[in-house]
Amino acid sequence: MIRSTCRVAGLFAVLLVIGGLWLFGWVQGHLDAPVDLQQQTVDKQGQLIWTVPRGTTLGRINRQLFARQILSHPKIMSGYAKLTDRTSIQAGSYWIDSKDSARTLLDKFNRGEVIRHQITFPEGWSFKQWLGHLASQSQFSVVADSSVEQLLASADIDLAHPEGWFFPDTYSYTDTDSAVHILRQAHIKMKIVLEDAWQDREFGLPYKSAYEALIMASIIEKETGLVEERDAIAGVFVRRLNLGMRLQTDPTVIYGMGDSYNGNIRRSDLKRLTPYNTYRIKGLPPTPIAMPSAAAINAALHPLDGSSLYFVARGDGGHYFSDSLEQHHRAVKQYQIRNRVKNYQSAPPTD
Repeated sequence: MIRSTCRVAGLFAVLLVIGGLWLFGWVQGHLDAPVDLQQQTVDKQGQLIWTVPRGTTLGRINRQLFARQILSHPKIMSGYAKLTDRTSIQAGSYWIDSKDSARTLLDKFNRGEVIRHQITFPEGWSFKQWLGHLASQSQFSVVADSSVEQLLASADIDLAHPEGWFFPDTYSYTDTDSAVHILRQAHIKMKIVLEDAWQDREFGLPYKSAYEALIMASIIEKETGLVEERDAIAGVFVRRLNLGMRLQTDPTVIYGMGDSYNGNIRRSDLKRLTPYNTYRIKGLPPTPIAMPSAAAINAALHPLDGSSLYFVARGDGGHYFSDSLEQHHRAVKQYQIRNRVKNYQSAPPTD
């Protein structure tokens, strides 16, 4: 009797092991079985974009995948995720292709392998240009209907004047991000770059604050596109400020003209008193006039030593520097009057 009982128990144990192994294999098979995209609209690479909205749970995503006939057993994926403590998912859009399985999809959702896009803001752009570029992207078209105050408030940015406070760079974003996310990133980066540069500044500069250095950097950025000239341009402006001379720089005048600027600065524009007309005011304008690069900020804080007080565009993208007004007048005649040709340009060519 005891032997019979033992045999039954042993047989039951064997069956239990076999059943467990079969169940384990069955579960693993469904976890690793390729998804079914035959009923889906895919791109040329056979891929499907699947978007996970913010706040959506893994269980809900599994049910949606099952309803679209992409997954065959959503409860298996949900149960596996709970057993392995991998139920957290990141919002965004994901690529799904025919090689994917429930397991690989779970890995993607856990790691947040979302599709990322990029948007680039060139150095020297104004905040108005930034907003126009954002609004041109369909995902951020709402920017066109939002006020500057609304955008800054949504990004938790407390600025009376946003010009200059966003770092020109390439930023990545997902399908669930908003323009506010990009503005916040760019603002934080500019603050970090400016603060680091300010701490490493030269002594004896005519700036009362890092903000004044930012203003100067924006002017340098608009005056030249040649990296190798920026510290020389900065040297001229710093010496002029130290001597009490006016900066007399066209980019500030243009910025002050706003939408009335049509490509030409008239004599009357140079005579008009505005906060940005550095032919009329002494010192720096009240705010930056563009978003300066790290190179322009560095030049503003590390100007080139020398004696030049003037410069004029040569027509090839660079500038000629002069120590005296007499030399400057001769340079103006040479480069902007006598030798002006059809292909004259005051800034470097763009690719």
